[in-house]
Amino acid sequence: MNNAVHNGVWSGTWVAERLGVELVGDDALPELLGLALRRNPKRAHLLVSNVLGKHVPQSPAVVYDQGFALGERVRELLGADESRRAVVLGYAETATGLGHCVADGVGLAPYLHSTRRPVDGVARAGGFEESHSHATSHLLLPENRDLLAGPGPLVLVDDEFSTGNTVLNTIRALHERYPRERYVIVALVDMRAAADVARLADFAQEIGAQVDLVAAAKGTVRLPEGVLEKGQELVAEYENPHPGARGSDMCGSAARARQATTSPQSPHNQPTRVELRWPRGLPDGGRHGFTPGHRIRLETALPAMAAKLAETLPDDARRILVLGFEELMYAPLRLARELEQVREGVEVRYSTTTRSPVLAVDDPGYAIRSRLVFPAHDDPADGPGERYAYNVAGAGFDAVVAVVDSAADTPRLHAPDGLLATLAAHTPNVVLAVVPSYVPAPSHVPERPRMLPEPLRGPAFSSYPPDEVGWLLRDLSDVQLEAPTEEREEAIQAGGAHYAESLPVEYQPSEQYQELFRAALDTSAARIAQAVGAVTELVLSERSPRPVLVSLARAGTPVGVLMRRWAQHRHGLELPHYAVSIVRGRGIDANALRWLAAHHDPADVVFVDGWTGKGAITRELADAIKEFEASDGITGFDPEIAVLADPGSCVRTYGTREDFLIPSACLNSTVSGLISRTVLRADLVGPHDFHGAKFYRELADGDVSVDFVDAVAARFPEVADAVDTTVKDLLAADRAPTWEGWAAVERISEEYEIHDVNLVKPGVGETTRVLLRRVPWKILARAGAGADLDHVRLLAEQRGVPVEEVAELPYTCVGLIHPKYTRGATGADGKAVSA
Repeated sequence: MNNAVHNGVWSGTWVAERLGVELVGDDALPELLGLALRRNPKRAHLLVSNVLGKHVPQSPAVVYDQGFALGERVRELLGADESRRAVVLGYAETATGLGHCVADGVGLAPYLHSTRRPVDGVARAGGFEESHSHATSHLLLPENRDLLAGPGPLVLVDDEFSTGNTVLNTIRALHERYPRERYVIVALVDMRAAADVARLADFAQEIGAQVDLVAAAKGTVRLPEGVLEKGQELVAEYENPHPGARGSDMCGSAARARQATTSPQSPHNQPTRVELRWPRGLPDGGRHGFTPGHRIRLETALPAMAAKLAETLPDDARRILVLGFEELMYAPLRLARELEQVREGVEVRYSTTTRSPVLAVDDPGYAIRSRLVFPAHDDPADGPGERYAYNVAGAGFDAVVAVVDSAADTPRLHAPDGLLATLAAHTPNVVLAVVPSYVPAPSHVPERPRMLPEPLRGPAFSSYPPDEVGWLLRDLSDVQLEAPTEEREEAIQAGGAHYAESLPVEYQPSEQYQELFRAALDTSAARIAQAVGAVTELVLSERSPRPVLVSLARAGTPVGVLMRRWAQHRHGLELPHYAVSIVRGRGIDANALRWLAAHHDPADVVFVDGWTGKGAITRELADAIKEFEASDGITGFDPEIAVLADPGSCVRTYGTREDFLIPSACLNSTVSGLISRTVLRADLVGPHDFHGAKFYRELADGDVSVDFVDAVAARFPEVADAVDTTVKDLLAADRAPTWEGWAAVERISEEYEIHDVNLVKPGVGETTRVLLRRVPWKILARAGAGADLDHVRLLAEQRGVPVEEVAELPYTCVGLIHPKYTRGATGADGKAVSA
């Protein structure tokens, strides 16, 4: 790697000799740091990091690995449980990329960095001052207002710690609003004097919090008397050389750099723009928060983006610089690191532009040997001013890739004295890559809600613990709603009743059937856990970093509980989870949507179900949301359902598309919190009521609801790696719905002369429901289907339903409801008739 000692000369020698500044401490310090002089009235010297990727072009692998290794040390320090609860906070502008890398090393921590760029419509969650910087005010603008409010450790990342003042200001400001028990400070170098170390320890004792420190190297800077004044004199001398001064020692003075920036571009090196195809909706960095799910999306997209970049660069370019932009450090770093792997035999370096004014002196004993100067091009809050790129001029780069966000892709960037023209004067090839600036959606401010009841919770309603799910339902436990299966089927098919107006008599499983359930659960728990992890990670990555899970009662509810548990297990997130009713032909409960809109941002709501059959509920939900938006004027709900299994290819957000046995489909209320199917009947559910349901307390002895989710959640640790692999594959795949399940159902409906797709129930889950709740006619089973159908065969045998093997079936099985049912069509025992 490039280091601060070149040909035996340390890049701090020039300053040390003239100012008497000394670095004292770990042997690694001269390798990590050089010295330069600042144009800053508050501090004369600048510690120039050789591994930060800010002022000194460096191998992107070296830069990334330094931060990642520090993150791994934090994870080891905190332990697995505390690491999952941690939040990482990086400092603008120099440590925004370093903080990202530390968060990657911690593993599951969300990341936020401070910013000096206000964003319209985004409320401040805090701010603090940096005492020695030329630009002091830091803003905290998280999209998720709860990001900093959790009790877990806060990991603060900066490139260096010199006095500790910045950290004290940060902790003081944040601890007043969000007190917590533990802080971890991370830096490449800890250069505080003994008094500053003691001051931080006293402060930690004062606020009653534990403060740990992780640094790659430690030491201190010894400064002689009058160093500030002497440093200012040197800066003045070398920036405005008088006759006899050694002006030849300096390359890139303000005057000479300005002259370079105004040099006309030659026609052959006009900048080339490359379209990266940055993933839609993916934040460009941590200004508003960056979650582990965001990182997975980025890593999945990086190979294709780096390939596009490589195609744009000349084949003969052997030295390439990827140049980031001020706070935008992480995205360019990851692109550079990927490019480094794609372009074998090519030297890739990485650095970024900066607001920080530093004297440039062309001397091997000085850390900043050249300086390019150009005007700010991102409409900064503090007005126009100069910006800088160091150690680029004269470095011999064959190509420079300038990576900026779209907010900085302004006419000033392309002006004759702008950054692109300045670079073009010093390299034959300039490439511009623009990353979309991520701007959070405006905060949702709901209208005053109508007087709707609060969610029902266990143990008063359901056997789930109260924090697992809130039921947006009306309790109809005291109402007699059950009717014999045959009577319900006849009324439904005759058009005299809707299936949601009554309830089937709850199936009481035999001991043999319960054994099948237990065996199926034991066999498939890990498989389900992997699907739960995959679909939850997709939701966190693509839908919202703070989703509100809304399961479709009741088959979706165990899945919602498990997704909530995965988010808690893997990311330390406490996601809200509610269950609502949706009824085919009647739509979703509009009052439940009104309640959700009054308490949460609709854009964060993710509807959850267990599986897809032919996609009827998927279509029902989409239509219902459109109708609700038209009637209430409340927008933002996304009708896309997240499911555990999508054998019908009806949705984009799923854990698997395999049609396999999900044991919760084997049972009714006893695996769903002892809650019935939902009920919608005008005499029971008024215009301001939620849809209804019953709580079968009397079935508590046979309840396995919590046992089921416990058994699956117990397998979470062992499937973590498999989930990561699955998620990467899913994010890279074309997951657009093909609706092949619906097409198969239409074909079966006609082939078996049913002529009604509502009587064809595809998939293991739906077939099980037919056998438990409806009057089945026959079961179609894919030839060779194994243990996934053991419970189906047992139920079919108990009800006298024939099972027909079919060679080419897109599902493992399909249940057919009797197409012309009357009570006369069954025998005295109530079993299905033969065709």
